[in-house]
Amino acid sequence: MLSRARSTSGYRHVRASPSGVYYAEIRSGDTRLGLGTFETAHDAARAYEAASWCLRRPRAQMNFSDARTRQQAQDLTPSPRLITAEDRCIHRRLGRRLLIAEADEHAMTAWRKRFPEDVAAKNEFWAQRAVDRADRRERKALAVAQCELGSASTFYDNYPRWEDAFLSLD
Repeated sequence: MLSRARSTSGYRHVRASPSGVYYAEIRSGDTRLGLGTFETAHDAARAYEAASWCLRRPRAQMNFSDARTRQQAQDLTPSPRLITAEDRCIHRRLGRRLLIAEADEHAMTAWRKRFPEDVAAKNEFWAQRAVDRADRRERKALAVAQCELGSASTFYDNYPRWEDAFLSLD
């Protein structure tokens, strides 16, 4: 009989979820039995081990060889991670946010198809804004360089807004 390859977690029938917890499951006939979520892959593999003993699986299908009896396997198994009401609330809130984001994306796609001239105007606005910001940065860098070099001011003594320029700097 061929042995199944171990998953990326390193243990049989243990998989990592995107949230970072590990999920263990075992099959009994056509039924898949979820064993819960665990903080580490090792803990999830221990839960699979205890379930394997309960279902009288051969030792070749188990992850560990240190448990000699079903009771030893159950004693080594940690309790599954409890899913609290707060976890469910967070999950529902994230699900609603995802639905809203998907609806927004759908609406924006429909808007882009219906009003391509608005999209072009928006892109032109942002391109012009980038040019304006680059120009402003150049002028600021020039002014800073002139101040650091101690060069003469661009203002002269008889300039009508001489005092306004210094008063606005405060």
